[in-house]
Amino acid sequence: MTAIDELRATMARLRAKDGCPWDQEQTHQSLARCLIDETSELLETIDQLDLPHMREELGDVLIQVVFHALIAEEGGHFNFDDVARDINEKLIRRHPHVFGTNKLSTSDQVIAEWEKIKAGERAAKGLPVAPPTVFKALPPRLPALMFAEAIWKQIQKKHLPADGVVNRTAVTAAAEGLTDAELGRRLFELTAAARERGLDPEGALRRHADAVQIAITARV
Repeated sequence: MTAIDELRATMARLRAKDGCPWDQEQTHQSLARCLIDETSELLETIDQLDLPHMREELGDVLIQVVFHALIAEEGGHFNFDDVARDINEKLIRRHPHVFGTNKLSTSDQVIAEWEKIKAGERAAKGLPVAPPTVFKALPPRLPALMFAEAIWKQIQKKHLPADGVVNRTAVTAAAEGLTDAELGRRLFELTAAARERGLDPEGALRRHADAVQIAITARV
């Protein structure tokens, strides 16, 4: 029996009628916060380059996948093997430059081909293919800082007309001599100041990034 099989067996035992009351009560919805918490703890070990601890936190994230797959299996929907099989097939399908003859030499080419294949897959399933947009579609739950960073990345990459929407002079001045430690200090102080004023920094940044995206899209 492989380690993953042992893990699945342990999880099934916990969910059994004579298993753990807490594990028996869990649903996809109740586990959502657990997934966020475990992912956050994994990200912390990555930030700290704490590899021994990362090993443990990867296991905590893995059990979330196993847990959700088991709940789905109990409902007759799919199981862990289906999940693994699907993602393996997707990886092979979306990497024809590795597993096929369509050779690519740059990351940009790989990303463009990935999006092309993804659109073809959606069309084959009868799903709507989103028309090309100025900004790349981003995950709806993306944290505000990552969302704002992604918006700025697209502005730079596509040379979008941001004058009057974003103060480039202020951005350049703020970036001068900026270090990781200094960035952390400034972000912390801004967050603390927002707290003092009763403001929501996450919401404020998301709303501003949204406004930037909308304003620039309207210009293109």
